[in-house]
Formats: sequence, structure tokens, C-alpha cells
Amino acid sequence: MGAIWWLSSMSDTPGPPLAHPLDWAAHFTAYLALAYALGRATGRLGVALLITVWWGALDEVHQAFVPGRDAGVTDWLFDLAGAWLGSRWATRHRGARQDGGEDAAKQG
Repeated sequence: MGAIWWLSSMSDTPGPPLAHPLDWAAHFTAYLALAYALGRATGRLGVALLITVWWGALDEVHQAFVPGRDAGVTDWLFDLAGAWLGSRWATRHRGARQDGGEDAAKQG
């Protein structure tokens, strides 16, 4: 979250400028990674998704006040799509792993 905030605070981000659709791919990837990390940390899809989506919205508002940056709903929608996929990936097998561990303990 800190890295996203730091990068969005810059008027000119490091590296070559990203034109559409590459900037949307960057939004998608960053928020996929954030939601995945939050999903693994909390084990809860809804919590990871909610925190990530709110962070994306806050980041877009923040960018509206940074000279040289702009905020957009489309950027936020790509944040949302990445957040959804990242939180799903992080939490989809969590219950299966826990059940498998309990079954192994009962058999052993």
C-alpha cells in the first residue's frame, strides 16, 4: 500500500510513460498483488477485496491533487478487477488446505 501511495504521489513515475492500455495493465497488476497479499494475510476474500477497493478509490482521489496526474473511474475499475482476481486467488484453496490438515491429523 505504501508503494502504491508513493508512486501515485510522483508527478512523473519511474520508467517510460505508460499509455493506454498499458497503464490499465499496471493498475490491474498492482491491485491484484495488493489484494492477493491481503487475502493471504487475512484469509478472507471480502476483507481483502473491500480494503483493496477502498484503497484504490482513495488513491484515485489522491492522484487528482498531484500535479501532472489525473484520476479516473476507468483506472479504478481496473483496480477493482485486479483486486477481485487477487483476492479470489489468495483465498480459493484456503479452506481445502485447512480441511486436509485436519483429516491428516485425525488419520494419524
